[in-house]
Amino acid sequence: MNIVNFIDKICDNATGSRLDSGLYDSVIKNKALKYIHDLIKKNKSSILKNNQLDVNRALKKNISGSFLDRMTLNERRVDDMLKGIRQIIKISDPLYKTSKRIKQSNGIYLSQMRVPLGTIAMIYESRPNVTIDAACLCLKSGNSVILKGGSDTLSTNKYLVKLIKTALEKSGMNKNLVQLIDSTDRSATRVLLKKSNHIDVVIPRGGKNLIEMIMRESSVPMIKHLDGNCHVFIDKGADDKIAHSVAMNSKTQRLGVCNAIETLLIHKNYPSMKALRILRDLDDSGIEIRGCKNTKKIFPMCIKASESDWFEEYLGPILAVKIVKDVDEAIAHISKFGSMHTDAIISKNKKSIEKFCKQVDSSSVMVNTSTRFADGFEYGLGAEIGISTDKLHARGPVGLLGLTNLKYIVTSSGKIKK
Repeated sequence: MNIVNFIDKICDNATGSRLDSGLYDSVIKNKALKYIHDLIKKNKSSILKNNQLDVNRALKKNISGSFLDRMTLNERRVDDMLKGIRQIIKISDPLYKTSKRIKQSNGIYLSQMRVPLGTIAMIYESRPNVTIDAACLCLKSGNSVILKGGSDTLSTNKYLVKLIKTALEKSGMNKNLVQLIDSTDRSATRVLLKKSNHIDVVIPRGGKNLIEMIMRESSVPMIKHLDGNCHVFIDKGADDKIAHSVAMNSKTQRLGVCNAIETLLIHKNYPSMKALRILRDLDDSGIEIRGCKNTKKIFPMCIKASESDWFEEYLGPILAVKIVKDVDEAIAHISKFGSMHTDAIISKNKKSIEKFCKQVDSSSVMVNTSTRFADGFEYGLGAEIGISTDKLHARGPVGLLGLTNLKYIVTSSGKIKK
């Protein structure tokens, strides 16, 4: 198979199907989503069987436990897919709605209309749930999507896209609105990234190496985050139950995800016995603690942290811990080493909370709340196509609105400029 011709055909199909998107109203789109939902529910066992084929192949390779966790589906994760689809169906369709017309001094009337971005290339690793999240969000927001998942979950993705295409045809929508690049040719991604005349936005989800490669190679604008180096800061006088539960949940609820914390910052005046309890419980949960010299005074069995540990996204059972003198040092640390993804403060002090919220320049700032809530589904978006730490267009979990844009609608009764 000639990979360039193959990608050209997929891009042409995407462009052609995209032109039909304005023909589908909310009723038709929601009908297609309901069909996808029902087909997934009906074929859950087949989905899990295909996923097990992928998992069995992965087990023969030298892959990390966190990677294996991300690629594995189970009953609960398929049920979460279904919940996400139901929530997307319930969300009001944002497309083609216009703002109130405002008359300008020159006699023209100005309004704005919300429109799709166009054709989206979704390039991702390991997570097969992204296939469903991306497809359903793009369909509801009027975009066509080209899916390029990793070869590690090819069997699962092919089966899921087969169900999606069946639902599209059943609802009378163009089946090419959702396409999967099912080639294992490593050059397919690089060829796709040069198709700026067909693709409007690239959204990558995966490890740092994948995203750095896409940043180098892409001729198409991106919505992305490079790292998930997230923090929890425990202020002096913080509620010890909240501090303990949020720190534990933010790290241990699931290790290999971008909104799990990689660094815990503790105020020097937070009671050492309460800090010790948190560190002991993290250690008992299998988390390796890498601490600063003051952390070692509280928890002597921790490993001495190096400068590189503050930058690291471990995506695994390792946590860097630093004792800081105040909220200002915590903010400075996050500003220097963080990735502008998600950072939390545990505090009762309103001034500290206000300062943290204003000065921590992250896409999500949590107050007395686990970082694990930084997620499109948890934010009521139905699902997310990714989390953006960029400053332009979309920031934080990207849902339906993040997949649309605005254009001006200008009207008059034959006004001409003099």
